[in-house]
Amino acid sequence: MEPQEDLTPDTDDLPLRANTNHMLVKHYVLDLTVHPERRVIGGSVVLFLEPCSGGRGNAEEDDSGPGAGSGASTAEAGGSQDGSVCRFRDVDTTEDGTKALGKRRMEKMSGAGQTQGGELQAVSGIESKTAVQAENIHSSHLWETTSDDDFTLVLDCCDLDVSKVEEVDVTSVSAMASFPSEVASERSGVSSANPQAAFIQKLVSWPSNRWRQKHQLFLLCSQTPGAQDGGSLPFQIEQWSLQVRKKGAASPQEFPRAVRICYETRPTGRSVRWTKDQDDRVCVYTAGSPINNRALFPCQEPPVAMSTWQATVRAPSECLVLMSGEEQALPAEDGDTRFSTWSYYVTMPMPASTFTLAVGHWRQVTADIPPALEGEVRNRTDCGRTAKPGDASGERTEAGLVSGLGSSSSKVVKGSPRQTGSGDRTTCSDSTFPYAHLEDQALSVTDYSGMVDGGVSCSHDDYPCRFAERSAWSQRVIPHRVFGPVGLLQQAQMGVLQLLPRCLAAAHAVLGVHPFPRLDVLIVPAGFSSLGMASPHIMFLSQSVLSDGSPGSGESCLSLCGSRLCHEIAHSWFGLVIGARDWTEEWISEGFATYLEDTIWAQAQQLSFHETAEHSDLKALLRWRRLSDELQNSQEELQILRPNMENTGHVSESGSSTVKHALNPDKTFMQVHYLKGYFLLRFLASQVGDEQFMDFFRLFVKKYHGQLVLSQDFLQMLLITFPDMERKGLTLSAIYAEWLDRPGIPKWLYERSSVWSQARLVEEVKAEVVKWILLSRSHQGKGRKRRRIEPKVNYKELTSDQLVMLLELLLEEPELSVATIRTLQKTYNPHKQDAEVRHRWCELVVKHGHTQAYGDVEHFLVHDQAMGVYLYGELMVHEDPEQQALAGRCLSLVQEEMDQSARRVVQEMIL
Repeated sequence: MEPQEDLTPDTDDLPLRANTNHMLVKHYVLDLTVHPERRVIGGSVVLFLEPCSGGRGNAEEDDSGPGAGSGASTAEAGGSQDGSVCRFRDVDTTEDGTKALGKRRMEKMSGAGQTQGGELQAVSGIESKTAVQAENIHSSHLWETTSDDDFTLVLDCCDLDVSKVEEVDVTSVSAMASFPSEVASERSGVSSANPQAAFIQKLVSWPSNRWRQKHQLFLLCSQTPGAQDGGSLPFQIEQWSLQVRKKGAASPQEFPRAVRICYETRPTGRSVRWTKDQDDRVCVYTAGSPINNRALFPCQEPPVAMSTWQATVRAPSECLVLMSGEEQALPAEDGDTRFSTWSYYVTMPMPASTFTLAVGHWRQVTADIPPALEGEVRNRTDCGRTAKPGDASGERTEAGLVSGLGSSSSKVVKGSPRQTGSGDRTTCSDSTFPYAHLEDQALSVTDYSGMVDGGVSCSHDDYPCRFAERSAWSQRVIPHRVFGPVGLLQQAQMGVLQLLPRCLAAAHAVLGVHPFPRLDVLIVPAGFSSLGMASPHIMFLSQSVLSDGSPGSGESCLSLCGSRLCHEIAHSWFGLVIGARDWTEEWISEGFATYLEDTIWAQAQQLSFHETAEHSDLKALLRWRRLSDELQNSQEELQILRPNMENTGHVSESGSSTVKHALNPDKTFMQVHYLKGYFLLRFLASQVGDEQFMDFFRLFVKKYHGQLVLSQDFLQMLLITFPDMERKGLTLSAIYAEWLDRPGIPKWLYERSSVWSQARLVEEVKAEVVKWILLSRSHQGKGRKRRRIEPKVNYKELTSDQLVMLLELLLEEPELSVATIRTLQKTYNPHKQDAEVRHRWCELVVKHGHTQAYGDVEHFLVHDQAMGVYLYGELMVHEDPEQQALAGRCLSLVQEEMDQSARRVVQEMIL
């Protein structure tokens, strides 16, 4: 029995209930249907399980067990809830000729005999709500008849309507008896009395060079019916978990190895966002919720539960389905012209939190998008500024200019497979992706000397690893595509599509082999709560990173887009292929990506060593100012990079744990893990040298790719690699004490910030600030009748980062004249710069009540929602009726599409 205090997490902690020390999900097969009209996703997930060695039978000694907490709802397999769907798909023949299942389809829909688009039928025998309720009552009694001596599988789950849980009967899969023959003789420690368990055990244990056969068998097994005798499994749903038992199965070894869960998401479920895109069309996507994916499908959330998955998603034919998957999917008709089917898979085991899905009416960004189409759509949707008038041909049609769906999509995304590595792995032809090969010899190629036997010595579990594929070493730009709403295609083309190949090549030059074989980038709806989010094979970007492409905006306006791309690309190495074993150590992901984005972006711009150092110092000062301000206005407990301290990485006996402060709404808007983590890495680099530090990064990637790490893994390897650090007193405990385990700002950072404030690019900004202050003072005391001609002042052209610094320093001035603000606007056009500049400009407008630019503030709050929360507070704090009315008007315009956490915070400010 564990201490009682461990059973009740703080209200802002996220419980991870899954008992991963007893049972692990090795593979998920999802079969889902997207229903935009109801804003739900329904279907099933089949879990292929493997007992952990030494796992005990009774998992209910901690907070993850049944009966913990209050208000638990119970149900039994065989029960149904309105609208839930459980489908078995028809399969004829697999690629290797293995016989598939006979035709069988089971559907549950609300109302007797109703169908969705003609393809779904009600389950026989469930013809009224009364019958469903009666069955559920019976089911709850069945759960109560199970014993605490029965093993309980605990999955992370919330905001899901589960209708059925059942054991999958794989005996109908012909391969079980005949393919391969060694399955019958090798039992991998599984009793011969349980051939199904032996088959699944062998299947999950197959080597990576048989991954395609493995996935085909997983799919076949997932489509088999439930076991005839006792196949329905009792289950119980609590606030954060789904618990499943099999009566009489007292240990993980006796529990079924393949379990199907039929369920449906809820319209307000917190793992997915139902909203409208910038073209005012319904879409849904996984928005990086603090609760991760447990409201999309029941799963094991702890990061140690590494698994592979494959998914089939049915969606309306006019929709595009993007997902984390190793090959781009082509839509296939599903016997109903209203729906298409998309299939994706991964072969690298990853935490379930990295599963990513987006379904909407987006189009692929191409290299040539005429302004005529762009302007037409913008006028219709009121999205973005009017395109620049120009020479647009009326001969070209929309279908021929942007990738559509259905019949036209194959021309854009279809490509012939080609070999890229060992085994039978294939990826799509580079010809289907823009800039698949970037011939830019100025970008250096990573040194791969020291590789064992001509390759990387991998330490991770077996999977088809790109680090071990010689062909991947020289693939500097992986195949990539960009998607977005029609109204933003031109901006995405001028920014993301132009910069992406440069950033990918630069990342390869800095870090080496791309961990993933391809990348899709999606411009997500305006309500997205951050500037970007990286997942395996797919990246979400906020529209705030796009430049408006206006005349004179220049290359500097692409700085935010480029640096954000580099940040998210860096997550492929730190955050994805190398993940944090304890989610409280976010700095391992975000601090590393923030540090690397500067290096990669400088490489992409081909800056000299001196230029890179100058820009790095300017960025460091801006981040220092942001961190200093944040730490002065936040709770100390939220400022600690390793909040679990010496207990970091520890879990309960069953494997359950909590993520400290994960649900704290204040933490959502903090950047301490980004910034303090970034400064820790800068500090360490200063101790060993920048070039040597980057060499060490590459060594760390070679050793730990495909694995989960703690802070100590990185720091210990660093101290071993550079022993002089410890001789100078920089020990592991010293780094913990100064940087990771305490709030506030380390001494080195205070000292270093004074050096950054004297950097050349900063001094240039300070000189410009003096000019603006003098101009403002010259306006004071002037009468309206005696206006003198303004002296001509030459203002220096500034980069985007310099302009941010300029506006921040001017914000510190208690007063600026109206004439000065007007001149500032005319000189720099801050409302046409990137979102970081526009944000500071809006702050200046609000502070000085410059009513003529309130339109810029409204535009920012509507179109840059990921960055606008702080601005609402500024509008309210001045207690100016006009500014408060502006805040209320903007909230009313966007609250339906706004991120839930952001909306809650803003509503508290305003109401």
